[in-house]
Amino acid sequence: MTDTITLQQLRVDALIGVYDWEQTEKQTLLLDVEIETDAKRGAKTDKIADALDYSALAHRLIEFIGSTRFQLIETLAERTAELILAEFPTNRVRLTLHKPQAVPEAQNVALRIERHRT
Repeated sequence: MTDTITLQQLRVDALIGVYDWEQTEKQTLLLDVEIETDAKRGAKTDKIADALDYSALAHRLIEFIGSTRFQLIETLAERTAELILAEFPTNRVRLTLHKPQAVPEAQNVALRIERHRT
């Protein structure tokens, strides 16, 4: 059985982009994260220590992404997936990184990746 914790539209401010102004003005990114987990143990004990702490995950992602400076959303997505796999109890993560201000004529630009623990 595979259970999934999902964070949707997590707002994170970051320095990201190829233009000079993007490296000096933070932009709001939106992050959707799906993390494979086993929810049975937490459900059985009703204790956060036995579950994936999605609040801690959200705060860690806000801290990490807010302190980075990349040009490409591809790089940021990859590093974020690596962090989740390294620091949280999961073997699979799927994330979608939205950069709504990337193309003025478009409502949104997004990249979706899926990574597995090796």
